[in-house]
Amino acid sequence: MAEFVFAAGLSVRADAAVTAASEPVEATLVADGVPGLLAAKDPTLWGPDAEAESSVRLGWVDTVVRSRELLPQLAELAAELGDLDHVVLAGMGGSSLAPEVIARTLGRSLTVLDTTDPHQVGTAIADRLDRTVVVVASKSGSTVETDSHRRAYWQAFLDSGLSEAEAGRRFVVVTDPGSPLEQTAREMGAFVVLADPNVGGRYSALTAFGLVPSALAGVDVAELLDQAEELATTLSRTEENPALTLGALLGAAAKAGQDKIAIAEDGSGIVGLGDWAEQLIAESTGKLGLGILPVVVESPTAPGFTGPDVLGITVGGALAATPPAAPGTLAVNGPLGAHFLAWEFATAIAGRVLGINPFDQPNVTESKENTGKILASGLPDQQPTFTDGAIEGFGPDSLTDVASALAWLRSTLNPRGYLAVMAYLDRFGDADTAGIRPLLAAATGRPVTFGWGPRFLHSTGQFHKGGPQNGSFLQITGAVTADLAVPGKAYTFGVLQAAQAGGDRQALAGRDRPLLHLHLTDRAAGIEQLLAAAKELGAR
Repeated sequence: MAEFVFAAGLSVRADAAVTAASEPVEATLVADGVPGLLAAKDPTLWGPDAEAESSVRLGWVDTVVRSRELLPQLAELAAELGDLDHVVLAGMGGSSLAPEVIARTLGRSLTVLDTTDPHQVGTAIADRLDRTVVVVASKSGSTVETDSHRRAYWQAFLDSGLSEAEAGRRFVVVTDPGSPLEQTAREMGAFVVLADPNVGGRYSALTAFGLVPSALAGVDVAELLDQAEELATTLSRTEENPALTLGALLGAAAKAGQDKIAIAEDGSGIVGLGDWAEQLIAESTGKLGLGILPVVVESPTAPGFTGPDVLGITVGGALAATPPAAPGTLAVNGPLGAHFLAWEFATAIAGRVLGINPFDQPNVTESKENTGKILASGLPDQQPTFTDGAIEGFGPDSLTDVASALAWLRSTLNPRGYLAVMAYLDRFGDADTAGIRPLLAAATGRPVTFGWGPRFLHSTGQFHKGGPQNGSFLQITGAVTADLAVPGKAYTFGVLQAAQAGGDRQALAGRDRPLLHLHLTDRAAGIEQLLAAAKELGAR
């Protein structure tokens, strides 16, 4: 395998050592005819146990062709809704992450609502409501977060004085044919765009899920399809196939012990791709005790970008006169549409190398089921192990304050383990919380992931339960000062958020994984206190 592979505007560059380790893997893939078989959507590539699932989940390979049929409908929709210039996307996981990357990369405004935090939901609803159109995106049509958003916006529109017919015009629903949401949408009088049913949510970037909100936000989505279609012509090649090379590199590294990949932007034009790739790779590979853990880091110089079991990857848009990839790393550059298809193809290839089915998610429902039980029975009354300033801690009895709690959590990490920070907070209002990731990475010397809850439940949540059981977990929750009702339901957004956090704690506790729960009784003060404690931990 060459150290530099380029086609259709996309390049994959790796240093000699990384390349050498993956050469036998790529040679085997080529000898087995995998590139051509996958390009032809052969469902047998992942073994007999995966064949039934794979046979109805490979539409992403050529969905760019069918997605072109949406372009006239999207143009009409954009024209019809031209007076509504505030586009809100209510979706989770694969239904929201790709449009967010597209909008951020191409400089378009899109409000992504993928939370149950009442402060974040309330802020979104209060923002330019008279100019708002809401894209409700759910493949299954039964996603609890998305249904809650739909209910809240519907009530807000009615409360603002709109009639039901006028409110219905403010919704665009993207879902699979025949889902419960399709029927609901038609009853509401909403615009309905049906998605490709043979594409799983995390592979849906170039389907209606990725294209509808992006087009409404003003993106030329035809250009994305052009970029992907150009790359699609290379997928069956045995040489000069960057998507194949990327998949071989990922799979070979994981089999050789580098089962964590750190993803950083190189500053050349792609914004937010790491979050999208994180859910794609973690949910596709994290099962049966195996998997590749993506760790999104702030820059190539951030703590955690390299490590003995970490493969550092930079991603970018422009392929300029850049130097070769740094030792032990690789670089992927090219247009965004090509990136989407290449990473999907590579993830499927990595699944083949690891011997897992990249299209199922057997552990995702566990936290959801726990949440449902908590909502039905009520939130448990738990007493904190300690109270330290604006933070209540829940963990082993030996903990006395935040400093001792973080020190204990660090002590639970094993040489091949990782730390996952899960923040059930407002990812905009409480954005400073994310600063804890590099602080803990520096203090522990281990890979540290950061996810906003419940958003991460639709991505790394699968890896936490189904992947290698060597994770330690820090859950952060916060006091609710302005709760918001979920119309038509017996619970509020605050209660739903707390139930989701509780359900996830139950799922992790059932696996005997180290878990520290910190509750911020005052969010602003608690975040400041927590960051100070994490910084102090690194100084010890």
